[in-house]
Amino acid sequence: MAHLPYIFALQAGHMLWLTSSVGRLGLAAVLGGIIGLERTIHRKPAGIRTNMFICVGAAMFTILSEVIPDASVGDRTRIASNIVQGVGFLGAGAIIHGKGSVSGLTSAATIWVVASIGLAAGASKYLLAIFATILILLALNLLGWIEAKLGLKVLTMSYEIKGSSSPQILEELNEILEEAHHSMQAMQVGRSQNLSRVLFNLTCTLPEHEKLLAKLRSQAGFESVASFNATSEE
Repeated sequence: MAHLPYIFALQAGHMLWLTSSVGRLGLAAVLGGIIGLERTIHRKPAGIRTNMFICVGAAMFTILSEVIPDASVGDRTRIASNIVQGVGFLGAGAIIHGKGSVSGLTSAATIWVVASIGLAAGASKYLLAIFATILILLALNLLGWIEAKLGLKVLTMSYEIKGSSSPQILEELNEILEEAHHSMQAMQVGRSQNLSRVLFNLTCTLPEHEKLLAKLRSQAGFESVASFNATSEE
């Protein structure tokens, strides 16, 4: 009977820790999901589930680091450092290297910072985690809007040029691109309805795309010029 107060106090402490841990995981899930929703709306590789899982996972490892290690055996900060390394591999998977371009850097950086938000939530730094989430959302949207307005955002667009002869199209096209210091990516040559078609991708800023499109449409040897499928290199 003498041990009952101690047992009740131990159970109460355990329940309090469990409640706090559930709250931390819940906050991590919400914050990671919000950033993931923003990424999904903009059709980026890492969406709601990916960012939520990363954030919850980082929070979970942080919470476990409080109870698993023995201070006399190891340093509990090792778990946090290993989270950073592990998330680095996930971020590398979001980066796509193409001919003359690299995309997915913003998505990779977002994955990395979402893990840090999970660490903050798992360490009970609630205000810090919330503030970091707001800051990231502002950076993704506000700074992206400013970049677009100033013509600094890099876009990859697909072009289709039709003409009577594909060698003639390629000769004129190469001259124009060489003059503008641009290079084609994923070029395809075909023929349809007695017209030769040249398809290619090009990566540059929006003002440069507009200038190039106007130049291409002014060429007498091109029957038609079209551009489509603009994607941001983030």
